[in-house]
Amino acid sequence: MVIWQDGQTMEQTTVPEITRMAAPLRQQVLDRLREAIITGQVVPGQRLIERELTGMLDVSRTVIREALRQLETEGLVTLIANKGPIVRELSPAEAQDVYHIRSLLEGLAARLFVENADDAVVAQLEEALDKVAEAYEQGDAREVLSRKNSFYDILYNGVMSETLTSILMTLHARIWRWRAVGLTHPKRSGDRSRESVRNLRAMLQAIKDRNADDAERITREEAGRAAKEVLRLLESGPSS
Repeated sequence: MVIWQDGQTMEQTTVPEITRMAAPLRQQVLDRLREAIITGQVVPGQRLIERELTGMLDVSRTVIREALRQLETEGLVTLIANKGPIVRELSPAEAQDVYHIRSLLEGLAARLFVENADDAVVAQLEEALDKVAEAYEQGDAREVLSRKNSFYDILYNGVMSETLTSILMTLHARIWRWRAVGLTHPKRSGDRSRESVRNLRAMLQAIKDRNADDAERITREEAGRAAKEVLRLLESGPSS
């Protein structure tokens, strides 16, 4: 597919085709577009043209419009007058904002997880973290991203607070996008990967010890270190 921006042909971009499954079609389209944005298949500033997307994904314009509205709500797409929806640009200011909010909310999530999650859910979190560590060892950035998302999904769902989980899930797409930047940038520090696993294991140990103070503190510190790494990468130049 060729997407146009200001009348100029851009590099050909591929978004995976939709395979009819049990999940609602709208959700499948939303997931495909979200993944294309987060993984950089569709680049910041790029226009998302409805007629092109409908042809590529073989769905109606109504489905595409619903998905684009949701992506706008998630902060991945911006509606520009006379241009339509475009992929939102990445900026240091947004990174600082998102990571500051993430630090506070995930710290609270870790505290509530300690207070509310039973041993079975803690075991699920530990198993998910083992898979994160395996993915890091394999050096597969996409697999790391997928498994980290699964790890945090378990953390969010284990807090037993519908309100907090809903807020975190709304923020999740933005966090996911910045996490992808940190994992796929060619100038990423190898030490950062090892540090991330160490910090997550320390957070998990605090959870297993039912130490809510340490779990919250370590989680916030990890988010802060992740923010510093992302800002360093942004300052170092483009990721490609």
